[in-house]
Order: sequence, then C-alpha cells, then structure tokens
Amino acid sequence: MSIGPLFFLVVALGLIGWFVARARAIALRGGGTGRFSALPAHHGWFVALWTAIPPLLFLTVWFFVSPAMVTNAVIATPVAAGLPPVGFERSAILSEARNLARGEAFGAFHDLSETLAPAYAAAQRRYDWMATSLAALLAFAGFAFSYVRVRPHFAARTQVERIVMVMLLAASLIAILTTFGIVASLLFESARFFSIVPLTDFLFGTHWSPQVIDPRDPGASLGAVPLFWGTFFIGAVIAMLVAIPFGLMSAIYLTQYARSSTRRWMKPLLEVLAGVPTVVYGYFAALTVAPAIRDLAVSVGIRWASSESALAAGLVMGVMIIPFVSSMADDSLAAVPSSMRDGSLAMGATPSETIRKVLVPAALPGIVGGVLLAVSRAIGETMIVVMAASGVATLTLNPFASTTTVTKQIVDLLTGEAEFDSAKTLAAFALGLTLFVVTLLLNIVALVVVKRYREAYD
Repeated sequence: MSIGPLFFLVVALGLIGWFVARARAIALRGGGTGRFSALPAHHGWFVALWTAIPPLLFLTVWFFVSPAMVTNAVIATPVAAGLPPVGFERSAILSEARNLARGEAFGAFHDLSETLAPAYAAAQRRYDWMATSLAALLAFAGFAFSYVRVRPHFAARTQVERIVMVMLLAASLIAILTTFGIVASLLFESARFFSIVPLTDFLFGTHWSPQVIDPRDPGASLGAVPLFWGTFFIGAVIAMLVAIPFGLMSAIYLTQYARSSTRRWMKPLLEVLAGVPTVVYGYFAALTVAPAIRDLAVSVGIRWASSESALAAGLVMGVMIIPFVSSMADDSLAAVPSSMRDGSLAMGATPSETIRKVLVPAALPGIVGGVLLAVSRAIGETMIVVMAASGVATLTLNPFASTTTVTKQIVDLLTGEAEFDSAKTLAAFALGLTLFVVTLLLNIVALVVVKRYREAYD
C-alpha cells in the first residue's frame, strides 16, 4: 500500500480508537467502578492521539527517505550494472524507470529504463509493505498503550492537553526551523561561491555577464552592482513613486472624506489588488503596459525605448503594492485620536490643514513602517520582473531602457544547464543571500521606526 492511503488508514484507526475508548469510559462510568476525573470524550481523544500520531510521524519521515531507499535497492540489483556511474544520464534513466514502474509513463528514451522498471516496481512493493507493517505495528502499540489507561482516576484531560501543547509547539517551531534551514543552505552555498569569486568583486564589480566567465578570473564577469541598481531602481524608486502617493491619498480619502457606505465597498475592492496572483501582474506588464509605454516613447521621439523597460515593470509593481501602503496608512490614520482632529478644527484649521499638519505627522511612524515593508516586498518580487524586465544588466537612470534585477537573474541562473558546482549557478545563492539580508534589514528598520517613534495618546 502506498503512503497516501496509509495516511487515511491511520486516521481511520485513530477514529476507531476514539469510539472504542469513549464507549469503554461510558461503560465503566455506568458500572459505578469509581468517580471519573475526565469526560469520556477526553479518554477517546487520548486513545485516538496515541493511535494516530506515532504512525503518522513515521509515515512522514518514511515519505522523504523511502525514495532514496528504493533507488539504492534498484541500483544494487544485477540489472543495474549498465547504469552510467554519475551524471545527468544516470538520473534520467532512473527517473524514467521509476515513472514506468508507477504507471506514469508509457515509454522511455533509454532501453535500460524499461529493464529497470520491474526492479523498481518490486522494490517499491517491498518497501510499501514494510511501511504498512511498521505503521500498523505502531498504531496497535499506541492503541494498546493508551487503551489500558482508560480508568476512573486517569487524568485523560490533562494528558490530552499536554499532547496538544506539544503539537502546537512543534508546529510553531516548523517556521523557525525552516528559516534556519533556508539561511544555512544560503550560507553554505554562498561560501562555496565566494571561495571561487572574491567578495569584493561580487559586491563592487560593475560588469555582470555570467554567460561568459573567464576561469582564470571569474569575478570579472560576476559584479553584481548593476543587479543591485536595477532592483533598487525598479522596486524602490519607480514602484514607490506609484505606490506611496496613490496608497497614501487613498488612505486619507477613506479615513477622512469617504462616507461609511462608500468605505465599506471601496476598501475591500482596493485590497483585492493584494490578492491578485503576481503572474497575472506579470502578464499584464509584459503584454499590455510594456508595449504601451514603448509606443508612447516612440511617439514622443524616443526611438530607442525598450519593450522590456524598467518603467513597465516598476509601474505594475507599484500598482501591486498600493494595498500594502494604503492598509498601513489607513490603520495609522484611524488610530490617531479623534480629539486631535476635533481640536484642530475647533482652532479654525481647515480639514486639509488638519490632515497635513496634525493627522499625517501623528500617523507618520506607521506610514513610514508601511512604506519600508512595501519596499521589501517590491525588491523581492519575481514574476513581474521575470516577465516584463530585461535580462541585460545595465547601470542607467533612463526608465525607458532595459535593466534587470536580482530576482530575475536568480531565475535565469537556476534554470540554465550549467553544472551545479559552477560559479554561474552558485552565484544565484549569493544573490539570494544578499537579497535576504537586505529585506531582513528593511523589515527590522520598519519595526524599529514604528516602535521607537510611536506616540501614545490618551
């Protein structure tokens, strides 16, 4: 039995354990064997958790390690003697054999794949039965361990709460451990890259051409300054020139001028922009905005305007992050006490003067924090720049010219055919680490600004 049905089988066994333990607790309570310290449902949950959790944990681990075990078992068979020792061809043959064994393919490019498919199927069946047996053994062992504890004085409720607390703690640690894993992988691969390319050449070099790398001096073609500039120019300049005015003005209108009936439908409609998939923005930028900008530039005499300009990607990116600025500014303006607005109006100030000189300065920490968070979101955007920006790394202030970004280059580097150990591929990890550090610093600065300069009002 494959892993998927086993998960459902284990859950079914846990459900059966819940009913059986609950029925036993009810029977013992009805028989007057003693005063229970927990409800029958608590005993049912105790048995169900002990029946389901151990095999589910085992199956989760098995899901990740069993493919390698099956592959090693196939490689150890005599029919695998003709496999290439290493390389892409070896991986392709094994992948085809695995797909044939699972019935996910109807043919193969390599004759050896068809030869290995029966061995793959046999090994997969053997390990599936092994997983089924061990999962069933763990389920029945957990059931027996917990079922015999269904007694009047057993504190099942306390035990269930402890198990749930451990599960919640493990769930909360997943995000932390995932972050540590991402950082560790970036650091490890970046260290390999910097052992090939000097750090100074990467951070301060002005020539980026990973397609042509001189083995004697790889750092001469991997200077990332044009990428950093393109990312800053598109994400922090052009996008912010769109997002900050429109986001701030929409927040001011919704909090100070709009009627409650208008606000009820306009604010959700504005925030819908944040839920649009970025690939949709990318298509919109590549197919609609970029050609329109180029045609406009050509009509006013700019003949060399590019159809993959920084302006096209920046404009669409700015539209995408308007809700981030608007939402933070809206919350900050709404948090300013109404007594300050009323006091300003009572002193003879106009509504516009009250907004400019009282409300916006009071809400400025939250607005600045929202802008910084929006900047970090913009510089990490991928799909829009992949589909609308150019792959040419240039240092330019011209918004109609082609430029590229860090995320665009990461995609290009990792989707090529270069060897993984090459400087070209490892450069993607160095770029990712740099982008991670920049966005982390921006988020820290945003939190510090909001925390340090927030004023407490009565």
